[in-house]
Amino acid sequence: MGTTQVWPGGATARALTKPDTKDWAELLAAAEAVDQTGENYSVEDLDEELDDPKVNTETDTIGLWLDGVLVGYGVVRGPDEVVDVHRVQTEGTIHPDWRRRGLGSALLTWLVERATDVHRERQPAAVGEVNTSVPSTHGIARDMLTARGFEPCRYFFLMQRDLGTGPVPATPLPDGLRLVAFDWKYDEALRLAHNDAFLDHWGSTPKDAETWKTWFTGSRAFRPDTSVVVLDGDEIAAYTLGYEYEADTAATGVREVYVGQVGTRRAYRGKGAARAALAQVLRQAEDLGYQRSSLDVDGENPTGALGLYQSLGYVTTKQTIRHRKAIS
Repeated sequence: MGTTQVWPGGATARALTKPDTKDWAELLAAAEAVDQTGENYSVEDLDEELDDPKVNTETDTIGLWLDGVLVGYGVVRGPDEVVDVHRVQTEGTIHPDWRRRGLGSALLTWLVERATDVHRERQPAAVGEVNTSVPSTHGIARDMLTARGFEPCRYFFLMQRDLGTGPVPATPLPDGLRLVAFDWKYDEALRLAHNDAFLDHWGSTPKDAETWKTWFTGSRAFRPDTSVVVLDGDEIAAYTLGYEYEADTAATGVREVYVGQVGTRRAYRGKGAARAALAQVLRQAEDLGYQRSSLDVDGENPTGALGLYQSLGYVTTKQTIRHRKAIS
């Protein structure tokens, strides 16, 4: 479906495969240079994305070619579980040199149609939405989404903190809690603690063992030496997990630890456990030679995370806007 449609300019379309990841990485690099997304990808990163067992690459990915050049791509991801709304995530872009030729509009049509099919295949009884995110500075994409019936629904901030420029604030742990380095023996308990911590976070769904292995502690970017756990006896109370994206370092020249998850189980909120865990990760990262830390935060995070990060010296550098369109 979708790939049989007639594409503007004589473009041809087919599903993405691993032999395409070099061209895909070059496409993303060209788009990043114009759109300033702050995201960079290596061939190995994209190989990992195609290995995601929850994505059917034959039906849920698409590449657009003109004269043998990959000029556009799209991916659709739908969670298996639903908490409130089945939010089917879409992403895609057109190479800057081939924009304003109708390819972006045609790609968006394909993404919406495939997202609708994914919803009907996986969660037909639930309320469904097509979701997509764009940088606040990408006015062309935002205008196109608005014209196609999408509306802004959530704002996310990329925050950064330089390392080695000043001490990390003191962060004492509450009595009875202890902070330990990540150990693989905690992995399954950590997954369950994460599901509990994020149950009331917008857009979050419980992670099964397969997803956890693919995108969390099983990711090639995961760094155990910049990850910590806060324990209450043998029970996980809070945690912070760090990642290193080598493609970002290659593109920016700055070695950065990306804080992918900061979580506190609901019974331990308001006691400073997450703040202590994140501060320890910053200290460890600094000792290991990282020059900067970054993270993304929902502007309406229910736990007051934005203020927590600001208190540790993070500042907002970019804004991304999530858009949604109801699936009828």
